[in-house]
Amino acid sequence: MAVIEVHNIEGTPVAQVDLPDAIFNVPVKPHVLHEVVTMQLANRRSAHPTVKHRGDVAGSTRKLYKQKGTGRARRGDIKSPLMRGGGVIFGPDGRTYDYQLPKKVRRLALRMALSSKLQEKALVVLDHFDLAAIKTQAVVSALKALKLKSALIVTPETNDRLERSSRNVQAVKVLRCEGLNVYDVLKYDTLVLLQPAIPAIAGRLAS
Repeated sequence: MAVIEVHNIEGTPVAQVDLPDAIFNVPVKPHVLHEVVTMQLANRRSAHPTVKHRGDVAGSTRKLYKQKGTGRARRGDIKSPLMRGGGVIFGPDGRTYDYQLPKKVRRLALRMALSSKLQEKALVVLDHFDLAAIKTQAVVSALKALKLKSALIVTPETNDRLERSSRNVQAVKVLRCEGLNVYDVLKYDTLVLLQPAIPAIAGRLAS
């Protein structure tokens, strides 16, 4: 197991923690990371607009009036594209970009992303990140003490004060461990893990 120092928010080492090799010491394959990041970005894309065609509109299929003898034009059911509220002719059918890779591939890619941060020495472990109040300046001061400019902070559970305090800090994002993903890990220069989040991440990626 890799051993890494645990710091406090002042940047002072206070302890050490073991990181499991099965999660933080995995050979990194760039093509696997590329596939998962591409999938995540594709799933974030908005779908194309879609319309209702004649068969999609809710309504009766009864012929509105008889074919002959009324002196009026021939008329079918109320769902005709020529009627107000009817179907649309030649409208877009819509397109979604969503697709999913196998769960094993997604988990493997997340292990690789975490391992890459450890190999690049861009992984910081904090014992806690508790704030007395919701204050952006407190987060900025802590990041200066840790010498961080771009950071993804992973918490074990909801930390409302930290999340709201860091909302206006540029290049900083707070993420709960259940939302940890490959794209965000690779996007930010430094990965900051709160020490209680490590067992939660290990339990999520163990299987």
